[in-house]
Amino acid sequence: MSMFDKTYRSALDALTARGLRRNLRDAAPLAKGQIVRDGRRLVNFSSNDYLGLAQHPLLKSRAIEWTERYGTGSGASRLVTGNLDRYAALEGRIAREKGCEAALILGSGYLANATLIPALVRPDVVANARVYSDALNHSSLIHGIKAAGVRTEIFRHNDVIHLEELLRASSGSSAHRFIFTESVFSMDGDRADLEALITLAERYECFLYVDEAHATGVLGPRGMGLCAQFPGKIDLVMGTFSKGLGSYGAYIACSEVLRDYLVNRVSGLIYSTALPPGVLGAIDAALDIVPGMNAERANLAKDAARVREAFKGAGLDCGLSTTQIIPLILGDEARVMNLSAALDEQGILGVPIRPPTVPQGASRIRFALSAVHDEAAIDHLISAVTELTVRQMAPA
Repeated sequence: MSMFDKTYRSALDALTARGLRRNLRDAAPLAKGQIVRDGRRLVNFSSNDYLGLAQHPLLKSRAIEWTERYGTGSGASRLVTGNLDRYAALEGRIAREKGCEAALILGSGYLANATLIPALVRPDVVANARVYSDALNHSSLIHGIKAAGVRTEIFRHNDVIHLEELLRASSGSSAHRFIFTESVFSMDGDRADLEALITLAERYECFLYVDEAHATGVLGPRGMGLCAQFPGKIDLVMGTFSKGLGSYGAYIACSEVLRDYLVNRVSGLIYSTALPPGVLGAIDAALDIVPGMNAERANLAKDAARVREAFKGAGLDCGLSTTQIIPLILGDEARVMNLSAALDEQGILGVPIRPPTVPQGASRIRFALSAVHDEAAIDHLISAVTELTVRQMAPA
């Protein structure tokens, strides 16, 4: 036992008392949007596998094929010996789909955001950098911004008027300005006004960085994200393969010059072991499939609209969601935990989301729909949630 265990035990007890303690729970994913957890089969409405590709036979077979051909691990960072010869073709495909000059594959979305941002605003490269960040940006973006150690302004969530006020206030300075946002916000399921952000970035000569993790595969032309509607208009787009594309890892799409600079400066590339060959094989297969999944994307959007309409009709708060991510915002941690447990008894996995992942007083169950959820699963979700929440709100 460590001499510090008493200190950490006290911290854990404090989290328990506030209803904020988290625990790892075993899970075994199944096909058709289901999962086995604690020995029970549940319909999984908490996964980011938005198209169900994590169980797709082509992704599995190509992961096996590339593993058998190249081995189970890359053995080194990409700048040493881990740059598998398939990277160039994969990055070329991504760049073309995103309408950009170049792309770069990294280990994960969190790793990308946390290490890209300090590289972009290095004081020996970009003098007097100033960051403008959406108030509800993902933790990885916040981590990267804090690690960069530059002056930061937070603009109200999706409020381009507030952002312009902040930009105008610094327009007489020599600052190099960077705007950071998500295209689809991971906890709220709403979208950034990319067209307005592009206009502001051009007007005030800002660098625009957009995180497409929850749009890639699901939204935009050929499922390549919302930024793909604006080729060449966004300085850097970051997205992931671990959600809509059913695999693992992250990509950035940008100019050729910026890609070359980042290869030389991003610690998450320089000091991190490259992705295993099997993962790259799954990415390759996903890029074969996703552009042709328009019918699945349309069905997913239709199901999400139906769920939102039903929840709102029952007086439930779904925030401003317009995507496959539908938050059921209840506010109180205990109420969220109780509803999650009750849903579990109904055969539905709805994982509670509590602070610090969301702001205080905004605890919720974040439902994430998948194209592989059939009509019966959607019907069951609607009926279970509406009945259980009405029961929760009934006077004792």
